[in-house]
Amino acid sequence: MRKLFGTDGIRAVAGEAPLDKRTIYAVGVALATKLAEAHHPVRIVMGMDTRESCPWIAATLTAGLRAAGADVASAGVLTTPAIAFLARKHGFSAGVVISASHNPWQDNGIKIFAHDGYKLPDEVELGIESEITKVLATNPTVPENPAVPEVNESYRADYIRFLLTAVPGISLDNRHIVLDCANGAASSVAPQLFESLHGTVDVTHASPDGRNINEHCGALHPEIVAAQVKVSGASMGITFDGDADRALFADENGNVVNGDAIMLACARDLQARGELANNLVVATTMSNMGLEAAFARSGIRMLRAPVGDKYVLEEMRNSGASLGGEQSGHILFPARATTGDGLLTALLVLDLVHRSHKPLGQLIADLTNYPQIILNVKVREKLPLNTFPTIVAAIAAAEADLSTTGRVVIRYSGTEALARVMIEAESAEAMHHHATTIANAIRTELGV
Repeated sequence: MRKLFGTDGIRAVAGEAPLDKRTIYAVGVALATKLAEAHHPVRIVMGMDTRESCPWIAATLTAGLRAAGADVASAGVLTTPAIAFLARKHGFSAGVVISASHNPWQDNGIKIFAHDGYKLPDEVELGIESEITKVLATNPTVPENPAVPEVNESYRADYIRFLLTAVPGISLDNRHIVLDCANGAASSVAPQLFESLHGTVDVTHASPDGRNINEHCGALHPEIVAAQVKVSGASMGITFDGDADRALFADENGNVVNGDAIMLACARDLQARGELANNLVVATTMSNMGLEAAFARSGIRMLRAPVGDKYVLEEMRNSGASLGGEQSGHILFPARATTGDGLLTALLVLDLVHRSHKPLGQLIADLTNYPQIILNVKVREKLPLNTFPTIVAAIAAAEADLSTTGRVVIRYSGTEALARVMIEAESAEAMHHHATTIANAIRTELGV
């Protein structure tokens, strides 16, 4: 079982294990050592989001990589999917991103992409973890003030060209949109990209200060951009998370549009163009039952994968699906990119609206969601839930009551110390009752 890597790399409070300097240095040495088994020379491209801890983490990681013989190129502040693209385009051995995505500014993380632009398989992460343990056992000396490579600004231009090429002829057609950059990595790319598309663009939350990433803005708070759409009379709102690998939207009426709805609109468009392979879409256990029903009405089958875009992509590759994603806004278009990309998703949705001559709200008007609630419970440790009788009993009662009229999904977050309680039901009263009961049971047994 992996101990350092979660569903999206290594993530923790910056400065605390496993994101203390000693471990970060060991990650660099271990990664370069493992890559050297297949790559000569080892070349790494590195990017980061806007957290104040990113520069010292990047410097420490670079020192470890270089100590093991790797060459490191810096893309500076740039989105996670941009690094995946650059790793593949320029033949790097790997791409590394310093980011904690949607987490608060105090957290940070290390994400790794293979030379082909895909996230590392679990077994490869296990191998790196084993090597990290070996490095730490040698009690390595971490340099006091390691240097970082000079930022190569051409990488950003490369990525913008890729996005525009991926959606040829993209234009806002003089439409008015609101763009929320979450004070994160999108701030370095999105304003330049969207302001070149011949429309009116209100850019918000694009002034990062190291601590305001995701703070009351971005994909964690899509209601913010939705309200701005209403106030400004814009035709659409788009909001990203801290590293811009996902996007959520607001329609022309100021309603929040999540990843489920975007998958529905995109699936129907691909189906109409004969590009929806096997009439199949891969979602996750968190996607609403209403989405499944809407797909069925269009003759589209939906498979569910575990939460995490890497697991969605894994199921897509196994099933041959050409579209997949998460309710949270990770949408995967494997014909165009190797990972979820919020900026690419935004361009494709704008292109769909343009070609259909319909506003976003109209494209998803028949999507009726079951009442759904997600409660997050902070936990002190992630022990198996089935070892606690009170939690087991609460879950069993909910499953029995909702056997044909809802769903119960209880899981630990792969990136935070949280248990997530998701209940979906025809009855809002039953939904709230069971969600609260299960959350209270978890809080009693494992709560902070």
